[in-house]
Amino acid sequence: MINILMIEDDPEFAELLSEYLAQYDIKVTNFEDPYLGLSAGVKKYDLLILDLTLPGMDGLEVCEEVVAKYDIPIIISSARSDINDKVDALALGADDYLPKPYDPKEMYARIVSLLRRYSKAEHAKSSEPQGDFEIKGDTIYFKGEALHLTPAEFEVLSLLAKHQGITQSREQIINTSGTMSIDSQGKSLDVIISKIRTKLGDNKRIQAVRGVGYKLV
Repeated sequence: MINILMIEDDPEFAELLSEYLAQYDIKVTNFEDPYLGLSAGVKKYDLLILDLTLPGMDGLEVCEEVVAKYDIPIIISSARSDINDKVDALALGADDYLPKPYDPKEMYARIVSLLRRYSKAEHAKSSEPQGDFEIKGDTIYFKGEALHLTPAEFEVLSLLAKHQGITQSREQIINTSGTMSIDSQGKSLDVIISKIRTKLGDNKRIQAVRGVGYKLV
């Protein structure tokens, strides 16, 4: 099933689209309040459909915040006809812009196309060697040898490998992880790092940056 987050203050419009997409095994969870939408756990969804005219917070602000924090495809769905809104949304990082009104069939087609492009990009990115590390699917190879990692260890090491040489804060590591919570910000993250170092057989590859987080060198 495809899970879509929708932030749309017109509940009837959202319900209409949700009912149409349900026949394709697509579940839409809508929030009329943008603040509630942002706090709903954006990273657990496959795609975001975002209106621009929202109560309390402009959709462009929502778009900017989501792009800064998450790697999720965004389709802007708006009745605002100003070309500057479209230009600004795409410049901020939105992937598509579909002006209202539109046929739900078109939205479905754009969802499928966008998710297909993201899937190909993620596959290509995950297969690229990161120095001594290579990520293939759910396995990380270190100097050609497969590492036997727990889900949490895989999430942490893959993030560090994809951003080799760049310090990742504790918050970034935890927010990217699907198996850790913000409560893991203390010693449990340090334990995971320690176990990864042991499996690498090299304590110097992952460096602790005091007061910030960790980086892979």
